[in-house]
Amino acid sequence: MIAVAYKQPISVLVLVHTTDLHVLLLERADFPEHWQSVTGSRDDDEDLATTAHRELLEETGIDADAHGGAVDWNQAQDYVIFPQWRHRYPPGTTHNTEHVFSVDVRAPVPVRLAPREHLRHVWLPWRAAAARCFSWSNRDAILALPARLGHAPTP
Repeated sequence: MIAVAYKQPISVLVLVHTTDLHVLLLERADFPEHWQSVTGSRDDDEDLATTAHRELLEETGIDADAHGGAVDWNQAQDYVIFPQWRHRYPPGTTHNTEHVFSVDVRAPVPVRLAPREHLRHVWLPWRAAAARCFSWSNRDAILALPARLGHAPTP
């Protein structure tokens, strides 16, 4: 009998942004035309900063350490897992807790996508990036980015 390795309902959301608030978005391979920031579940008992670093490197080829590391916002939100992805989690799991991190890459950097996870990437101004996200938690984190970084939002 083969043991099933379920995902933990604990994940990270990593906002990759430039100093002038352009945000990297990725188009999901398993949900075309749906865009998001880097996301991923914690493995075993790794700390969340390690999860953020690992997911960013796996999904984009970007090394957070080369850009000052991933900043933990010490913010988490719970959301309902989309029904089409619940089979990835232990039976009966319907909610996930997502922890927010960000990485300032100063200016757009090359991105090497994980083809099984993402189809395309784009760098967008923060408001346009927020509007393109299918996930409310991702959208809300991007909308909070200017204040988080001490920028006065422009109209």
